[in-house]
Amino acid sequence: MGFLYNEEALEFDLERINPLAGLKRLVNFKALIEGLKSVAKIVLIGAVVYFVVRSQILQIPFLVNMSIEQILRFTGELTIKLLGSVGIFMGVLAASDYFFQRWDLEKQMRMTKQEVKEEHKSREGDPMIKARIRRIQREMANKRMMADVPKADVIITNPTHIACAIQYDPKSMAAPKLLAKGADLMAQKIKDIARENNIPIVENKPLARTIFKTMKIGHVIPRELFTAVAQVLSYVYKLKRKKVF
Repeated sequence: MGFLYNEEALEFDLERINPLAGLKRLVNFKALIEGLKSVAKIVLIGAVVYFVVRSQILQIPFLVNMSIEQILRFTGELTIKLLGSVGIFMGVLAASDYFFQRWDLEKQMRMTKQEVKEEHKSREGDPMIKARIRRIQREMANKRMMADVPKADVIITNPTHIACAIQYDPKSMAAPKLLAKGADLMAQKIKDIARENNIPIVENKPLARTIFKTMKIGHVIPRELFTAVAQVLSYVYKLKRKKVF
């Protein structure tokens, strides 16, 4: 076996020679309180016994002239008074101590505001991490959406702030479908991709706004908008010299 060398043990630390810190280690505050409570209980019980006996002390000299039966009766009555008084007093102390211990335990278990925040984070997740995850999910969804724009047959705009990409294949689709939508900068990107892929851009303010506000990406055009969208597609197919069936 060799010697164990520990540099930290050789470092100078004022806390090690602090008499208050040493006293705290020697004296447990909670144990001190419990000890004082025990002493107080003994003192109070002694006081109860004293007052009970004092009320009967004047009769003690007369015990000399009493018979054994009278002495036993007197002793029994005094004992019952002592036990009853001490029992009632101990019951009151026990009930008081129970409620105090319960209050103290609830106080110790009560969490601070920081602990509540930490528990909320652990249960619900860190808000910053959740926000970052949502941002990443939006970015991924936008990338997938923009990748679908070249598949569109027409881009409906309002014309500057909103753009909606519509696809319709009469052979495989029962109704036109919304491939992508965006506002402001996203709308401009949709229109740029449309121009790169020679996709017609049609201005229809009411239709563009309605589709943008009421429809979700990937959903088919609802029945109430079908006529308006069909008119746009018919116009586009005429430009492409196609016929819609």
